Formats: sequence, C-alpha cells, structure tokens
Amino acid sequence: MRVEPVEGVEGVYWIVNHDRGGAARRLATVNLCPGRSVYGESLEHVGGVEYRIWDPYRSKLAAYIMKGAKRLPIKAGDRVLYLGAGSGTTPSHISDMVGVKGTVYCVEFSQRAMRELIERLSARVNVYPLLFDARFPERYSGFVRPVDGVYCDLAQPDQAHIMARNAEAYLKKSGWGLIAVKARSISVVAEPELIYIRELETLKSRGFKILDEKRLEPYEKDHLMAYCLFEA
Repeated sequence: MRVEPVEGVEGVYWIVNHDRGGAARRLATVNLCPGRSVYGESLEHVGGVEYRIWDPYRSKLAAYIMKGAKRLPIKAGDRVLYLGAGSGTTPSHISDMVGVKGTVYCVEFSQRAMRELIERLSARVNVYPLLFDARFPERYSGFVRPVDGVYCDLAQPDQAHIMARNAEAYLKKSGWGLIAVKARSISVVAEPELIYIRELETLKSRGFKILDEKRLEPYEKDHLMAYCLFEA
C-alpha cells in the first residue's frame, strides 16, 4: 500500500493497493482525530499516518474529485461556511483538510441531522455546529467570522440564491464557492441541464464567476457541482 497526493487538491490523497489484479486506488484524508471513524469509513495506516477513506457514493465533494476536478480551493487554515451540513459526512473530510488552524461552520436546519452531526464530530476542535435556517444568514451573524469559502449542499429550490445571500454576508472578496445543484429539488419535470444553466446564471448575476462544473453521475444522479469565485 502506498499514498499519493491528488493533483490540484490539497489535503486529499490516493491510497493505492496492489494485488494480483493490479492497482486499486481510493480517496482519503488525513484523520484529524486518530482512532475515530465518523460514519463507518475505513481507517488505513501508512507510514505512521492514519487516513480516512472517502466514499464518492456518500459525498458529493468526493464525487466531484473522482469526476476530475482540476483544482479544489480548500486549503489548510481556511474558514469554511458549510450550508446544509447534514449529519456531518462531508464536513468531517473538510475538517481534515483545513486542519486544526482552520474552521468549519456547519449550518443545518434539521434538528435530527444536527444531533447526529454533534455526536459524530464533537471531538473535532475546528467544527462549529449552527442550528439555523441558511435562508436567513443574518441570524447567525454573531457566530461566524468572514470566511474563505462557502460550500452549499441544500435540497432547496432557491439554493443558488441562498448561497449568494450567505456569500454577501460572510465571504471574503475573491473567496471561493462550491455548490452541489440538486436538480430534482428544484423541479421533478424540467430537464436537469436546463436547471443547471439557470442556477449558474443566478450565481453569475449575484457576483460569482464560474470556474468549473461537472455532473456527478454515476455517483449522484441529477446533480452538478460547480466551483466559482466571488467577485462582488
């Protein structure tokens, strides 16, 4: 077994296994809390370092990397505002990537999901759970400092507008944004491609420049991930 960095993606690695059938590789991040698995993922030890395997079928950000993301903006020390944190699967890997000097503000509206997130991520010193509705960013202004990036994964029909409102409130100029567009949360009848175009046009009209976009099949059906910069 060996470890290789993922090109253009800081803090994410390939764990490469060799057997008689050839080489197989899996995504992973360095575990910020050694000995602890967050959602049942495998822990691998290579060269005295513990890595957490990152499943692209359970995380849209991992799926985006697997689909060939040319570059990922997240880096060590970043403050990240995560909208729609759910029970903490992807936030836990971003927590690994930004490290102890970084911060992940996890905004989640569902009380059940927030309870699971707190149970899973309570040992992580860089994670701040926020039980709020992301549609109203002013309600958590007392808890969030200016951020380097906004990650948006909301099952809402106006998710691009929600991301833009949060960017206007907290994102630094030239900060980055990542949005997982869920076509079927917006319309169950419209063609996903038309929905993606409309959502990206919304982001452009609110000051974002789109740098990359990729559909996430086969990992996530009718989803698109877009990477953008905030220029407003």
